[in-house]
Amino acid sequence: MVRSGEEPKPTGRATDGTGPASPRELFLQGEPVAEGVRTSILNSWQRSRSLGLSPDTLDLPYREDFDPGGRIVRAAVPVVDRLQATFAGSQVNISVADANGTVLLRRFGDPSMVRSLPAIQVAPGFVFAEQVAGTNGIGLALAERQLIRVYGAEHFAERSQQSACVALPVRDPLSGRIEGVLCLGYPRGFERPALGVAIRRAAEGIERRLLAQSSAHEGALLRTYLAAGAGTGGPHRGVAMDALANEFRSRDEAILKEKAAELISGAQRGAVEVTLPDGRRVTLVSRPVTSSSGVRGIAIEAVLPGAPVREPLAVPHQTDELSILTAPLSAARPAIILPPGHLAAVPGSPVITADGDGGPAGPHPTAEPGATLSAAGDGRSVGPAAGDSGRGSAEPDAAGGHHRAAEPGTADRSQDVAEPGAALTARGGRSASEPDTPLAAGGGRGPADEHSEAAFPARALVMLGEPHVGAYALAARRRLELLSEASTRIGTTLDVRRTAEELAETAVPGLADFVTIDLPDAVLRGEESADPLADLRRTVVHGIREGLPFTAPGERIDFGPTAPQLHGLTSGEAVLEPDLKAAAGWLAQDPEHTARLLAHVQSLIAVPLLARGVVLGIASFYRFGASFGDDDRSLAQELASRAALSIDNARRYTHERSMVLALQRRLLPQGLPDQDAVEVAHRYLPAESDVGGDWYDVIPLSGSRVGLLVGDVVGHGMLSAATMGRLRTAARSFAELDFPPDEVLTHLDNLVGRLDREDPDGNGAGVIGATCLYAIYDPTTQRCLMARAGHPPPALVHPDGTVTYPELPAGPPLGLGGLPFDAAEVDLPAGSQLVMYTDGLIEDRHRDVDVVLEQLREALARPERAPEETCRAVLDTVAPAHPHDDIALLVARVHALDPDRIAGWEMSADPALVGEVRASAMRWLSDRGLDEAAFAAELILSELITNAIRHGAEPIRVRLLYGRTLICEVSDASNTAPHLRRAASTDEGGRGLFLVAQLSQSWGTRYLPEGKVIWAECGLAAA
Repeated sequence: MVRSGEEPKPTGRATDGTGPASPRELFLQGEPVAEGVRTSILNSWQRSRSLGLSPDTLDLPYREDFDPGGRIVRAAVPVVDRLQATFAGSQVNISVADANGTVLLRRFGDPSMVRSLPAIQVAPGFVFAEQVAGTNGIGLALAERQLIRVYGAEHFAERSQQSACVALPVRDPLSGRIEGVLCLGYPRGFERPALGVAIRRAAEGIERRLLAQSSAHEGALLRTYLAAGAGTGGPHRGVAMDALANEFRSRDEAILKEKAAELISGAQRGAVEVTLPDGRRVTLVSRPVTSSSGVRGIAIEAVLPGAPVREPLAVPHQTDELSILTAPLSAARPAIILPPGHLAAVPGSPVITADGDGGPAGPHPTAEPGATLSAAGDGRSVGPAAGDSGRGSAEPDAAGGHHRAAEPGTADRSQDVAEPGAALTARGGRSASEPDTPLAAGGGRGPADEHSEAAFPARALVMLGEPHVGAYALAARRRLELLSEASTRIGTTLDVRRTAEELAETAVPGLADFVTIDLPDAVLRGEESADPLADLRRTVVHGIREGLPFTAPGERIDFGPTAPQLHGLTSGEAVLEPDLKAAAGWLAQDPEHTARLLAHVQSLIAVPLLARGVVLGIASFYRFGASFGDDDRSLAQELASRAALSIDNARRYTHERSMVLALQRRLLPQGLPDQDAVEVAHRYLPAESDVGGDWYDVIPLSGSRVGLLVGDVVGHGMLSAATMGRLRTAARSFAELDFPPDEVLTHLDNLVGRLDREDPDGNGAGVIGATCLYAIYDPTTQRCLMARAGHPPPALVHPDGTVTYPELPAGPPLGLGGLPFDAAEVDLPAGSQLVMYTDGLIEDRHRDVDVVLEQLREALARPERAPEETCRAVLDTVAPAHPHDDIALLVARVHALDPDRIAGWEMSADPALVGEVRASAMRWLSDRGLDEAAFAAELILSELITNAIRHGAEPIRVRLLYGRTLICEVSDASNTAPHLRRAASTDEGGRGLFLVAQLSQSWGTRYLPEGKVIWAECGLAAA
């Protein structure tokens, strides 16, 4: 048995045997107890107080109907007697109580103690359960279900303040259920480390005797089965399962044993057909077996139709198991194998019967030690010496007479079974095709019929046992199956809430009828909770039916100080409440609510969700109609542990994803710039699995133009998001230098290559890559210049609703280096829409790209929609339901600049013409009510035109653009650009551009295929 470690002793006065008296007094006075008291003791005090118990007037109930000769007593008496001898002459008293806390046995190291102790400490029959006796060794061991020590004032009752005790639950090794409690009491000054060792060894001795009781039962059943076979005649031979190893794979044997365990656990009598994976059919026959002592069991035999009758086969066995069988084996009995764990008879066992009804039978001679059991049909049993095989065909029968082996050609009806495929009746009785003849334990039905040997199929004993033991085995197998299922069902996603739902769905109905899971808000956000008890929220409610009065999902949860869930969260251990009607702590937390729940639930297991030392929440498993046991608690804790790891992984992923997503969103544009060229709407949809490096940008350019940019960094995670931020910043800088799209991509390509070479983890292997699409729209000409680097082409929605995908030069992805990029120019009439997107919108492993592009065409064929509506329609109809890659979408409806807001003049390089152009510009501004901006515009134009005449080349052109601002442009055929400099006090010139910079909001140079443009932008309110 594996036992959890006991709780450490408290420091201070608790260690000297007197106990934490002061904390107890504080607790009884209603004062808070901060330290000095172990958690289990404090919880027990709180439960005792919630039950209304008084430490001064505790009257323990006495049960007159207790069983002084029950199973636990029979197993404990020899062990307790040895303990008494060990502690002879000391003040140690030894108690054995049942699972309800009723004391069944009392022993004393000093017999004279009986005269000085009160009746409740001497006479068996008094109940020491925590519900009636408060904090004490027996009651707390049953409540905590582990080894417990209680020192002096840790007892709730006043009369126990001078004593101490150590108590340990005793479990049935087969079922794992607590059968009772072993308790050692002693004066508070008698504390010895050896007491813990002694009680553990004694409890293990009692548990071994409990197991021996079950083993003796199985041995008696096995002897009965063998003896029943010895008393039936028949010429056919049985086949041992081990002999068919070449015909049955291990998986086939496991299937047969699993079905056999089900038949035994259900105490079914009859036959059932099992179809193996290879299509073969094997019939399992269940036969009742009853020993002379009244032990009833079920034997499961496998009928193997078509299997050849082999030579005599020795029954596989261990000598110490089968050499002491109480009867020799008849040659007609089928060979068997013993399932693992089944023990044979022991010497001196009681007389057994050979029939299924437990009728009388005489004693059987014992087989010689070491005799080999034979399945030969010649009536011989093979002994140690070869000469022993010639005794003839007659064997002594159970009454001391003789019976004769069956003659050739006859058959033993004891081996008849239902035909393959015959239905099993609801009561486990005979099949419809079976004659109404009594079925004996050995398989006999009455007089033998005449059949040939070939008519009887081979058979083998698969399993034999008691129904309740079979039920334990079946339950254990189902627990293993549930754990196996949990490994595949829990943690399929990286979503915290969904992982919690998977835990609940796995546990219902295999373990519990209802499951609730409460997680802190911080965990749901992907963070660690600073105080898990303060921000719990109901996350999951799942069960076999709905409508129960559980707290609804989404609501805050506050557990009372005595609630099992709070105990589990503070202790870190699963808490089992087998009977909620008697669970004082659970009832006290919310009497009104728990009273409603009691009509639907009976038992509770509260398991904290712990992973890597972090408290993630609490899972509560409820069952109705049956109580949970310790095996169920272990299973619930294993399920919760697996789920907690998955929840913690999901929490960590959520935290990292939130950080990356926050970084990603901070690196994306926080707002759209003011401009008149396009009306823009955008969307960014992160991937479900991980955040990538998609981005978009809208960049106002000189001359009322606007740059539209969409890009995608290869990969996902923090590195991709950071790389995206660097590329977006660089792309915006290159664009604001008024480079054309192809040159912007060239500069970005060089940057990506440099970043890759500088990456310390990349080793220059090309791990960083990106795609990009850059377009510049000019509202004065209604034309758009575009270039792309390995990016999907945009969609153009014309004013008439026609949707096209322009043929742009593809260009290599960024980072390859050395390859040129080409730009293409397309017409975009006013009202057209330019739709740019990343590949996450159209590329999906489950969809064809051409089909998606056609869907996108259909979704965009509504030019009257605003860009916001277009974005919404595209994501609703085209985007995948569960995107595996980020999606960036940019929709721009273009506008044309009114020709009345554009003025232009062309002049030669004659300084005398500067005044004429300047005067014409002032008249044009005055006609449009821009007199306040005229002064600044006049100075700017004078300086720019003069510079073009002096330093440039013809033709010289002047243009004014009136939009949100006033833009003055002067272009010439020279590629020489002016530079702003600080003129010295002695310089006669060099201050013109300084004045332009002071009078304008911004200024700069834009290069043309031939020449340049010097531009300056000033506000309309400038004086």
